[in-house]
Amino acid sequence: MAVQKFKFIRFSSHSLWRDRFIPTLILLTVGLVLTMAVSLCKGAVPMSLPDLWQALCHQGQPINATIIWELRLPRILAALVVGSALGLSGALLQGMLRNGLADPFVLGISSGAGLVAIAMITLGVAQAWVPIGAWVGAIATAALVYALGYLGGGLSVERLILAGVAISSMFGAIQTTLLLLADDGRIQAALNWLIGSLNGRGWSEVNNVAPYVGMALIAGCLLARPLNLLNLGDDMAAGLGTSLARSRLAIGAVASLLAASAVSMAGLIGFVGLVVPHGVRLLVGSDYRWILPCSAIAGAWVLTLADLLSRLGTVELPVGAVTALFGSPLFIWLLYRRGKRSAV
Repeated sequence: MAVQKFKFIRFSSHSLWRDRFIPTLILLTVGLVLTMAVSLCKGAVPMSLPDLWQALCHQGQPINATIIWELRLPRILAALVVGSALGLSGALLQGMLRNGLADPFVLGISSGAGLVAIAMITLGVAQAWVPIGAWVGAIATAALVYALGYLGGGLSVERLILAGVAISSMFGAIQTTLLLLADDGRIQAALNWLIGSLNGRGWSEVNNVAPYVGMALIAGCLLARPLNLLNLGDDMAAGLGTSLARSRLAIGAVASLLAASAVSMAGLIGFVGLVVPHGVRLLVGSDYRWILPCSAIAGAWVLTLADLLSRLGTVELPVGAVTALFGSPLFIWLLYRRGKRSAV
């Protein structure tokens, strides 16, 4: 029975490739390219498309080339890296936990990164070391949550979620205490990091994080088959020869690496990993062979668009505030739909 159901899913996915995946991929790619072009043109010094092309080719006015290559382009690439990492991380965790309301921070990644970052900022550590410390804190917290979830001889989804909630609550309380004890000047820097921002991100941040995110993106897309099997149910996945603990460990490790890398570059940016996979499922269906790559591209598009919107006003907003502003209503709608479905 399990084998027949899995074969049916594989057979039906061939038509989805032609009817839904290819159009969605084209739509997301075109939208991403157009958003990048508009984002490169918009700013304190607006540029036309001919000016943009000349600046990219190091022609025309030297100031335009400096603005594009030293300010706007690395910031947009940072948005691509962070957005794709958060989008794919959310899709991996929602598939692994079989919970549509899971996001990249469900395993306590945000709390671990935030605790280390706030501690370093309030103690006056050099700003250049904060991203590295946040990355180490996120990975260490994810490892701790996994160790707690593995107690009892097997990896349990319920224990993972409960451990993540407990660790997040404890670390959040410590963060609040550190902020209350910090100097006024350092509180503002800590709050900017906690909200999430791409302001000031340059080539050094992109070069340090992008290679790891690139490798993790490839590894994450290769985990589509075990995700499809896990979503058939534990008994059916085990009957098809899948090691539940090994699959969840691999999926969680890649998702944690992606989320930790994103947090180390841009701070705590919420709702991208929650909203993007839901939108992708509406477009391509439930096959993770299509969900994973589309979630990465859609996440890059969403964060690039959010960063563009954050720069349109006279005062630049943190990109994390923009994603929360648009993501919160959708999150409430998801809860409403979930409640109606449970009532039925």
